[in-house]
Amino acid sequence: MKATIITREYPPNVYGGAGVHVKFLTRELAKRIDVEVRCFGDQSIEDGRLTVRGYRAWERMWEGDERRFNPTLGTFSTDLSIVRDRIASDVVHTHTWYAAYAGYMAKVLYDVPLVATVHSLEPLRPWKEEQLGRSYHLSTWVEKVALENADRIVSVSKQATGDILKHFNIDPAKLRVIHNGIDLDLYRPLDTDSTRRAFDIDGDYILFVGRTSRQKGMGYLIDAMSYVDPGVKLVCCTSAPDTKEVEDEIAAKVAQQPRVLWINSLLREEQYVELYSNARVFACPSIYEPFGIINLEAMACKTPVVASRVGGILETVVDGETGLLVPPADPQALANGINTLLRNPSMAASFGDNGRRRVEEHFSWSFIASKTEEMYRELSEEWKRGRDARKASRPS
Repeated sequence: MKATIITREYPPNVYGGAGVHVKFLTRELAKRIDVEVRCFGDQSIEDGRLTVRGYRAWERMWEGDERRFNPTLGTFSTDLSIVRDRIASDVVHTHTWYAAYAGYMAKVLYDVPLVATVHSLEPLRPWKEEQLGRSYHLSTWVEKVALENADRIVSVSKQATGDILKHFNIDPAKLRVIHNGIDLDLYRPLDTDSTRRAFDIDGDYILFVGRTSRQKGMGYLIDAMSYVDPGVKLVCCTSAPDTKEVEDEIAAKVAQQPRVLWINSLLREEQYVELYSNARVFACPSIYEPFGIINLEAMACKTPVVASRVGGILETVVDGETGLLVPPADPQALANGINTLLRNPSMAASFGDNGRRRVEEHFSWSFIASKTEEMYRELSEEWKRGRDARKASRPS
């Protein structure tokens, strides 16, 4: 069996949870089947049963005065290049709207079944119009085209399936829930201090990791620091701001809160692991989160979590067992949850142990890859039967 996986993000170009998901899923799948990755960039990798090829946007797409449209138009040009090269696989699998156009065209051109994983939904991220201008309506359109024509739709959480069915005309029988996973060998408690020394982080701290985006709720967390017990810092590790305006808003908040250290650049994986491992609390204040892989990363490092009670977080963080869930967009509630763990070290330690045990039992990549492969094989057989039936029904 062979799968072609189409994605915007693939190492070294990983900016968020979808990229992390694809990185580890493809590596694990390649232990079982042939995997071809087509991604945005200039990658060229051959590693056993895994091959990776990067594609770039047409230069013309980046010209002109209306630059807000360029990311969307550039995405479409990259998708056209991806699908121009022949696809000879049993299944095509896309991740996020960035790959949707290529996936839909691959199905039509090469007569191959289409799987689409939903990491987030464009209709639920209206703030992206700040980033993309009116081309945001094109990203929502192409997502709709791909999902409503996909043969399987993978939702990363049970909570997200309701959103998918609400916003799109989809047969529920096509939906599968396959969670994100975690590399249990990479993400584990790490007793080092090189990263903390490099950024002059001393003493107790709360950790945030995520994009500089309204979706991730970082502003609410900074505001919460006014209510958090003294003597504790907030370390925010961010990347890829949605817009300059959002980045400037966060910068203004950071300037007003002396207990915040903002590391506004990508770090190496082992650096994140060190920061997770030594944080007193990991905070995830998202206002919209279909899954939230960062919570798994923290839990795998035995760090207790305080997170918003939204979306897929309800399926990863067990309230009162691996962390505390609080209402979204509420700095006072966020601070109350953080203070509860800061003031109860034994509770925090218990939550950390429980979190590690939970990710080991439910979120390993080997388990997730096995479910994905099972879905591929089921769909491939179904597609072949349908194709044979179509051929048999044609006039001789």
